[in-house]
Order: sequence, then C-alpha cells, then structure tokens
Amino acid sequence: MKLERHAKIIELIGKYAIETQEELASRLNEAGFRVTQATVSRDIRELKLTKMAVDGRQRYCVVPGPGGQMGDKYIGILREGFLSMDMAQNILVVKTVAGMAMAVAAALDALSWQEIVGCIAGDDTVFCAVRSTDDAILVMEKLRRALSGEGRNS
Repeated sequence: MKLERHAKIIELIGKYAIETQEELASRLNEAGFRVTQATVSRDIRELKLTKMAVDGRQRYCVVPGPGGQMGDKYIGILREGFLSMDMAQNILVVKTVAGMAMAVAAALDALSWQEIVGCIAGDDTVFCAVRSTDDAILVMEKLRRALSGEGRNS
C-alpha cells in the first residue's frame, strides 16, 4: 500500500501544482488513499520531495539526486512491481505484478528519462512510448541496470 501511495503522490505532483501538505492529503483521499497530514509529511520526507517556484508559486517537485541519481524509492517501486519487458519498435511493454502497473508507470515517469515520451498503465502492463527504436533498446538497458543495482545514474 505504501508503494502504491508513493507512486500516486509522484503522479499527483506531476499532474497538479500542489502547494501544501493539506492539498496533497486531500488529493490522496479523493484517490482512495485514507491518509493524515502526518502520513503525507512522512511520505514527502521519504520521497525527498522539495518545493520549487514554478510560475511564481511554490509547489512540490521530484528532484533527482546528485548526478541525476534515481531515488531509492523509485528503484524500490520498479523492483517491487517489475516482471518482464519487451519492445515493439518504439513501444516498450513492461509486465508487472497485478495491480502495480500504475505505480511502475509513475516511477518511470518520475525518472524523466529523455527517451521516454510518456507511459500508459493498465492493471499489470505499462506501455511506454519511446522516441525511437534505438531509444527503446537504450531504455531497456537503463531499466536492466536500475533493477540490478548497477549504475544508478541515468
């Protein structure tokens, strides 16, 4: 449940200009996650979210670690849900544990890999639109390295 909630937080702050913990808690509750402000505060700390000025307003953002390192939480989400991957030209298809596709898609989106245009998630499958066939091969290799613990920077 925590991994799904963390993935939902990443998705929400990417979709909306969330300025306060209360607003984030409200959005999570609307999405079916029963949380308190204390839980949201802990999640923000664990995900290492930060507030940044965007269009003159402060909002929560995902900031990669030094050198573009992937956060341990995103790697954890990928490892928890990942089963397999394959490609069809420039579409990367990621199979996940049932119910984890949205969390895996949110983690992939949060990585902000330039090769990935966007992800669509079902229940156990993620489709990633990748810029080219060559980029799909590169993303598969990056994902393999991330899952194996090799070279966490992208």
